[in-house]
Amino acid sequence: MTEKSYPKGSAFPPLTKGKLRLYSMRFCPFAQRTRLVLAQKRIPHETVNVDLKEKPEWFLERNPLGMVPTLEQDDKVVYESLITCDYLDDVYPQNRLTPADPYRKAQDAMLVDYYGSKCIPNYYKVMRTEGKDEEAKETLTKALQKLDEEVSKRGKFFGGEQVAMIDFMLWPWFERIGLLKSAAPDLLPSATKFPKLFAWTQAMLQEPAVKATLFDLDTHMIFVQSYKDGKPNYDIGLER
Repeated sequence: MTEKSYPKGSAFPPLTKGKLRLYSMRFCPFAQRTRLVLAQKRIPHETVNVDLKEKPEWFLERNPLGMVPTLEQDDKVVYESLITCDYLDDVYPQNRLTPADPYRKAQDAMLVDYYGSKCIPNYYKVMRTEGKDEEAKETLTKALQKLDEEVSKRGKFFGGEQVAMIDFMLWPWFERIGLLKSAAPDLLPSATKFPKLFAWTQAMLQEPAVKATLFDLDTHMIFVQSYKDGKPNYDIGLER
């Protein structure tokens, strides 16, 4: 099975009975959430990357929304990043990533929701406007400050002294935050700016699951430029 993206009109790669399959796109931060959980929990699986611009018909049969990540195993299909991650944590309970305490679990869920409403959309607004959207920059600055304060109360990770589900749910956009360097350099965590958040990013970079799913900034930049040009290159590094 190839790592290259399957486009519209491609033949469906046959399923193996009992094997878990992830439908993904190599540069999608939402799909990376699921890839991080799969890596951290060492769950055996196979990955099928799909062309999100020209989606295969057989992929849309499984997920009419046409979104990654999507999981399939035998007759079961599950999609949406947070849902797939919780599902994997329930089905494969070894190395549990979600807090057992209901209140702590709710706190984590509220923080991820805040992140999803304040950080992610404004990250893209700042990138898209090349830093000219002052409201987006201000909102993102406040959100990063809140995260800096939150991790300082929690420990080395947002999960405490051990990496947890919440850390993996936040990570993908921090892997890509360097893409804002030219548009809004003051938003990048450093030893002096959002220092606790910066320490967290450094700790995350040492995690095996992060290393297993990581792309360097140059590769992310190449993909983003191809996306801006209207011809997203999903197969960067796989040409040979």
